[in-house]
Parts: sequence; C-alpha cells; structure tokens
Amino acid sequence: MIQAAVYLDQIKAHADAERAQQAAAYHKVDRAYLGVPNPVLNDLTKSWRRELDVSDRVALSDALWQTNIHEARIASAKLLTQARIRPDEAAWDLLQSWLPDFDAWAVADHACMAMQKRLSADPARLDQVERWTTSDHMWTRRAALVATLPWTKQNHPKPDDLKHRDRILGWAAGYVPDRDWFIQKSIAWWLRELSKHDAPRVIAFLQTHGLAMKPFARREAGKYLKDQLE
Repeated sequence: MIQAAVYLDQIKAHADAERAQQAAAYHKVDRAYLGVPNPVLNDLTKSWRRELDVSDRVALSDALWQTNIHEARIASAKLLTQARIRPDEAAWDLLQSWLPDFDAWAVADHACMAMQKRLSADPARLDQVERWTTSDHMWTRRAALVATLPWTKQNHPKPDDLKHRDRILGWAAGYVPDRDWFIQKSIAWWLRELSKHDAPRVIAFLQTHGLAMKPFARREAGKYLKDQLE
C-alpha cells in the first residue's frame, strides 16, 4: 500500500518559504505552496516512476492530488507524464477525474501534458475529449485544446491524424465567440503551434474566423505567418 506521506515529505524537504510566497502571489489561487522548483519535482517523480509499478503510480498520483498542495499536484501530473504506461486506462480515468479541479494554468497545463501522452497512445479517446468542449467549466473547455496539442506537431501526418487535426480545429472554431481570455489564448496557442507545420490550415482558419477572435489571439495565432497573411 502506497504511503503518500513518505513521498510528500520528500517534496517538503525542498520547501522554500520565500519562493512559496512568491508562487502564491503569482498563481493567485488559494492553496498551499511549498516553493519547490520544477527541476526538483522532475527529479523526484522520475525516481518514483522507476521504483513504482503502474497501479502504485496511479494511487500515489491520486493521493498527492487530493492534498491540494500546488507542488504535490504538479508532481501528480508528472508521475503520469510518460509515453508508455501499460495498462493506462486507470491513469486516463484519473486524469479525467481532475478536470473539475482545474482552477489555474500551471497545474492544469501539467495535467494536460500527461493527457497528451494518453491521447497520443489512444486517439479514440478524442471522443471523450469532445465532450469537454461543451462543459460549463472554462478550464475543462480549455483542456480540450491544450491536451490535443500533439496534433499540431506532425510534419508528415497520416490521414487519420489529419482527420483528428481538422476535428480539433472545428472545436477551436466553436470557441471563437467565447470572450474568456484563457479560451482565446488556447485557440491562439493551438493555431500558432500548428502554423509551424501546417500553415495552409491556419491561414484558412484565420481567413474565416480571425476577425471574430480577440485581437491579441489573432496576432499570436499568426505570429509565424506574418508574410503569408499580408
């Protein structure tokens, strides 16, 4: 049985009160902060992944998440950020269970990085992600784009990957009327990354939807396409 307190104590051993104060002021979410930097969390979770089997990793991730400590939640996500997790159904279910708890970009983005690995391992899960796009919870809607960023990165996508890419662009198009800054930012992020590998699709999107996007989002989406958009 996993003793989560033992692992939490390893994180707390690196606590820095001054850094914790700075983190609380920066993230502006009311939870405990320890002031442990990401490189330390990277090293700790890497060692834990080596020593724990999948079921114990999932159990530890769950337990650390439930503490609602900023660094513990980051560590929870890092424990599950791995290309090969077999079997991975329990990890995917746990990651999805965290969606209602998302309330700040740093924790949400780390969890979404773990989700990216599980979606890449099984793209059929995009059917579940599509349901996130109609959630009343802004952070869940945002996660649908952040968790699917792998489909912006292929230089030579297979036909199925192109279908997934177009499907996710459809979600982004549906988000355009949403005036929330984080949603607009997620649209811009997806398009900006895609523009590095598939400029024609981004140009077509901006020609159709660009004027309806917030100006900052439109500029960021076209950051690498300035010559082609003029």
